[in-house]
Amino acid sequence: MIEVREVGQRAAGGRRTLREVSLSIGAGELVAIIGGSGAGKTTLLDAIAGVRPPAEGEIRYDGGGGAPAAGSLGYVPQDDIVHPEMPLRRTLRYAAGLRLPAGTPPERAERAVDDVLEALALTGRAGQRVGSLSGGERKRASIAVELLTRPRVFFLDEPTSGLDPATAADLMRLLRGLADAGTTVVLTTHHPPDVLVCDRVAVLAQDGSLVFYGEPDEARERFRADRVEDIYLRLGGGEAHEWRGRFGASAPPAAGPGIGALRQWALLARRDLDLLTRNRLTLAVLAGSPLMVLAMFAVLFRPGAFAPESPSPGATVMILFWIAFGGFFFGLTYGLLQICTELPVLRRERLTGLRIGPYVLAKAAVLLPLLAVVDALMLGALRALDRLPATGWGTYGELFVTLMLCSAAALALGLLVSASVTDPAQATMALPMLCFPQVLFVGAILPVPVMAAPGRWLSCAMSNRWAFEGLGHSLGVEGLWASGRSPLGPPLLASYGDTFSRPVAVDWAVLGGFAALFLAGACLVLTRRT
Repeated sequence: MIEVREVGQRAAGGRRTLREVSLSIGAGELVAIIGGSGAGKTTLLDAIAGVRPPAEGEIRYDGGGGAPAAGSLGYVPQDDIVHPEMPLRRTLRYAAGLRLPAGTPPERAERAVDDVLEALALTGRAGQRVGSLSGGERKRASIAVELLTRPRVFFLDEPTSGLDPATAADLMRLLRGLADAGTTVVLTTHHPPDVLVCDRVAVLAQDGSLVFYGEPDEARERFRADRVEDIYLRLGGGEAHEWRGRFGASAPPAAGPGIGALRQWALLARRDLDLLTRNRLTLAVLAGSPLMVLAMFAVLFRPGAFAPESPSPGATVMILFWIAFGGFFFGLTYGLLQICTELPVLRRERLTGLRIGPYVLAKAAVLLPLLAVVDALMLGALRALDRLPATGWGTYGELFVTLMLCSAAALALGLLVSASVTDPAQATMALPMLCFPQVLFVGAILPVPVMAAPGRWLSCAMSNRWAFEGLGHSLGVEGLWASGRSPLGPPLLASYGDTFSRPVAVDWAVLGGFAALFLAGACLVLTRRT
């Protein structure tokens, strides 16, 4: 049972979107919330579901003050927030791993997946990509994700939006059967026939106040309307599935604590890798970026810039800078689109007990090995093309660690930005804004000691600076410039001062600190946003 007491809500700027809404929803009832556009239907649904707690009043479940435990509440927003690249059965397996109690045997989880596929008439579509399903099937797939735990209360925002009349009617019969089997179902709708299937209807006026709550027939009498459609005028100006038989025959999963943080991390990492390998465009970008950078190195720089007998100081500076910037660019681009594209999925899974830390670290765990391969290949290819000197394995080990930490810090920065923006377009617009400072204030174009005081302070915040200086220390550019025949060596060395004299371990510590700071920032931002 759900009791809504004097609930009010405000939008940004203080505008009231709900006004003192009070109603009581009985256990096992199917309730529709209707009203004109902007009346606050989704706002009220989100307040009841706990997605956005009300600014005023309170929501009580079964007489208590808190929301139901994770797993006993299902929430399906208007958009189909399931990964479209994944086959339906695999999507449900990952969802079961996140939602079912810790210690659930694999065979029981698989049985839960089979049950919801059968109950929603999706068994024949289990092997298809979610993105290839019809609109009605995708909506049922979204519902299937939540039904894995047999929630006691189920919230749906515009579940029939965009569906044809027959598919919409079929979906409402499914929800009616779910309510008949004992689950409380609350939904918003713009589709008048949906209301006739419900036990009660809540009618919101345009100012967010509740003007009626009762049975649909009583609503028509109250508004002197022959049809449900006419209520809107007064305000202003398929296949049936036997849910009781399908879900009543077997007991719902036993309640229990969700899986721990480590198991969440492992499961999310497997899912991220699965999604990555199924997205051909993403794979093409990940593979194409390093090839493009290597091609530019081959075209831009001549071999032998690090030759001890006749080094090219200007070329060595630029090679070191572009190696560092390449590691930064790879990490940043790999991370920028990782979170903003699936923020709705994350919000949904947070309601089931998903922790933010494992979610962010799973992204890093999948992408860091790819970046390690790219960085190693870049160093190997530059050595093979004679753009880097023939030195020992120890030196190249240092170069790899520096470049890897540079990529890790940039990846963490990309994840932080991806967590902060609202869509991929904003993330794409942020790319040049993040790259330009890393070019100007690193110290390659203008040495840090020569910069104005504000520029020197700002350069400290550029992770790329520490990678650039670490690479220069490992390759011994100070000794190379001082001993070479080029007259540019000594003046260039004097302008850089002691830039490359610092132990490389200090640069590693700074880069590691940047990575940890950005990852923590991403976690904090996501915690606030979800």
